[in-house]
Formats: sequence, C-alpha cells, structure tokens
Amino acid sequence: MASEWDTHTSLTASRDGVFDAELDPGWTVGGGVNGGYLLGIVGKAVAETLPAKPHPLSVSAYYLSASRPGSAVVSTRVLREGGSVATVAAELGQEGTTRITALATYGDLGALPADVSTTAVEPTLPPIEECVPGSMAPEETRRIAPIMERFDMRFDPACVGWAMGAPSGRGHIQAWFRMVDGHDVDPVGLLMVCDALPPVTFDLGRPGWAPTLELTVHVRAVPAPGWLKVSHRTRNVAGGMFEEDCEVWDSAGRLVAQSRQLAMLPRA
Repeated sequence: MASEWDTHTSLTASRDGVFDAELDPGWTVGGGVNGGYLLGIVGKAVAETLPAKPHPLSVSAYYLSASRPGSAVVSTRVLREGGSVATVAAELGQEGTTRITALATYGDLGALPADVSTTAVEPTLPPIEECVPGSMAPEETRRIAPIMERFDMRFDPACVGWAMGAPSGRGHIQAWFRMVDGHDVDPVGLLMVCDALPPVTFDLGRPGWAPTLELTVHVRAVPAPGWLKVSHRTRNVAGGMFEEDCEVWDSAGRLVAQSRQLAMLPRA
C-alpha cells in the first residue's frame, strides 16, 4: 500500500520534463504550504527525470511566493549529466506564477561509498518514551498547522519550554521523528524532514509561521530504517530574518542530511 507521503507527492508526467502535482492541504501551516513538502515534490520530479540518478545530493531552492493547496506544475531541465552526477534546474508554479526555483545535483547514493565520516556530534535525546509527543499540542495549534498530523514527533523535554510560555532563548529544538504511518523516509523525503520541526524561533519566544526565503539541503546517505533524530539551531537574528541549521541522524547513528535555510521572523 502506498504511504501517505507517496500519495501526497504523487506526480503525473504531462510532457517531457513537466509534471502535474496536487498540493495537499494536510501540509499547510497557517494556510501556506510547508516549504519542505514543496521541496520534496520538486525533488521527486527531479528523481523521475533522472531514473539512473534518483537521489538528491545537494538541492538549493528559492521561495519566490507562497504556495496554496491545489494544482501545481513542476518543470525540470537537465543542465548537465555526467557519469556519476547530474545537475538539474527545476521550478514549481501555480496559476502561471513561479513559486519555487531550484538547482539540484543528483546521483545514486547506492553507488557511492556507504561510510559517513564526520566530526559532528550526534544529538543526545532522552529515550523516546520520555520525550514530549507532538500530539500533545493544543487543538487550536493543530487546527492552524495540520502538517503536525503528518508526523510522529517526540520532542526533547529540554527544548519545549516555549510550549509552556518559557522559551530557553538558546535557539535550539530537537526531536525524535518518523512519519505518522510509520513508513521509513527515503533520500528525497529527507528534503522534507529538514523543514519539518517547528521554526527554531519558537525557542526564542517568537512563535508563528516563518516563511522560508532560501533552503539548501545536502543528503549524505540513504537513511537506515527506524526513528530519525532531527536537530534545529539558530545563532543569528538580523534584519527581520534568521538562519536555521538542521541535522538529521538515522537509527544507525549516521549524519544523513544537513540543511541551512534563511527565513523571515514570524510576525508578532
């Protein structure tokens, strides 16, 4: 049976390099469609354009205008295809307006060395059963952000003071993560995971939707089955914007994806 993710990111090829999509309302936050979900749809279109190189290695996307649930069109254009990697330009549009423009490098992670060597430190989280489930969010929050129903997130208790009106001010949120239907995340799905947690500005006492301006994701490996660890941090707030750095670690203790995005601060 198809997973919810596969159903909600399904594409129909209308002509060479052009795909029709339907943006599902279950991925919205305050009426706008989540940027990670959109990047996942773009990423899937690129993967279908390059069947021999199905995995994202590096994807950089600029968000030009807010997307809404409903019909969308994704177009792809292969700029260069070599022996091990290919570079593709892609756009997602609605109603004749470009919503996202992206540049992506794809390859086959299965054909690359499987080891992941890093000096980064794997996040330390309490056992899953001791963490705070996202399902405990107030009904009003879940109504405004139906995207929360797509995930099973278990937040580190040290990072959820913002939920009780006591943000730490450290600019750090981390959680155990998996899809609500339990299916394992693939490399294209990691593009979405890097933008799945609440904006890290919640921990700065600035709740609300934080529109993404630019998002770059590096995928390092095919994740091992099981729960993921996702950690978001920010160090700078300036000019009404902030950066959000994300790391995704798999159940084998490997850093499988990293991202940085520039986003607007939520309005007061």
